[in-house]
Amino acid sequence: MAASSVLLQVEDVTKQFDGVRAVDGVSFEVRRGEIFGLLGPNGAGKTTLIRMILGIFRPDSGRILYGGSGVSDGPSGELPKERIGYLPEERGLYEDRRVGETLLYLAGLHGMDARRARERALVWLERLDLREYYPRRLKELSKGMQQKVQFIAAVLHEPELVVLDEPFSGLDPPSQDLFLELIRGLAREGMTVLLSAHQMNLVESLCDRVFLIHKGRRVLYGDLDRIKQDHGMRVVQMRFACRGPSEELRRRIEAACPAKILSLDAEGAELLLPKDVPPKDFLQLLVNDLMGDHDLDLEEISIMKPSLHRIFVEVVRRL
Repeated sequence: MAASSVLLQVEDVTKQFDGVRAVDGVSFEVRRGEIFGLLGPNGAGKTTLIRMILGIFRPDSGRILYGGSGVSDGPSGELPKERIGYLPEERGLYEDRRVGETLLYLAGLHGMDARRARERALVWLERLDLREYYPRRLKELSKGMQQKVQFIAAVLHEPELVVLDEPFSGLDPPSQDLFLELIRGLAREGMTVLLSAHQMNLVESLCDRVFLIHKGRRVLYGDLDRIKQDHGMRVVQMRFACRGPSEELRRRIEAACPAKILSLDAEGAELLLPKDVPPKDFLQLLVNDLMGDHDLDLEEISIMKPSLHRIFVEVVRRL
C-alpha cells in the first residue's frame, strides 16, 4: 500500500488509568476516503482511543501519525484542527446559543471564513430540513435535531478526517437512515470517516474495513468481507409453515451435524454452521437425515454469512 493512501496510523498504542489498561497495544491504519468502523461494546476502549487520536489524551506508549506526521509526538503536539472534524458521543452544544451563531463560531475555530461558513451552514441545514431553525436557540430543538446540528458542526469546515462517535444516538429510524446516506455522501466527496458505534448492524452497512476492540485489545481487524470469509461460519434460518418443531428435531440436528442451535421454536429455527460444514452438505443432510419422515413443513430456508454482530459475539465468547 502506498504511504500516501494512509491518512491515520495508530501504532502499538497503550493507555492506562489507575493501573487498568483501557487501550492495550492497539495498531491499525485508516485509508484516505474510506469509512472505517471502530467497534466494540461499552467500556471496550473506543472513546479512550478516539481521545488519543484527537490529542485530548496522550498515549503512555506507541504513537499516532496523521498524514505522515506525528500527532502525539510531533513538534507542536497539536492536531491540524482545520483538517479534523469531531462529533462527540456527549452533546456539547450551549443550549442558550442560536443555531447559526453556534455553527459559525465552531467553523471559525477551524479556520473557516465567516462568509463561507454561513453559506455552508445554510446548505447543510437545508439538507437536514432545519433551515428555519438557523436563528432559533438550540434549546428549542429536540434532541434529534440537536444531534443533526452537532453533525453539521463536525463537517461544516470540510475536514479531511471526521471522527463520528455514536452518531446514531438519539435518532429515530428515519433520521438514522438519513445519517447513513449523509455519511456515504461524505465518503463519495473524498472525506475520510472514522465511525465509532455499538450498533454494528448500521456500521456494517457503511464500512468496508473495521477494527473491533474488546477490553482494550484488538479482536478483529481488516476488510469486512475477508473477516466473514476467514471466520467461515454460516447462519441457517428456517421458517416452518405448519406444525412446529419438536424435541425430536432438536435431537436430530444435534446428532446429525455439529451445527449450533441459536433458536428453535414453533415458527422456525436458526442454526450456526461451523466452517468445516459446507452449505451444500448441510442441505443434503437436511433433506436426507433431518427432515426424513418428520412431520414438518419447511416454508423458507436461507444460508448466509453471519452478521458482524454474530461474529463478534462468537469471538468474544471464546476469549
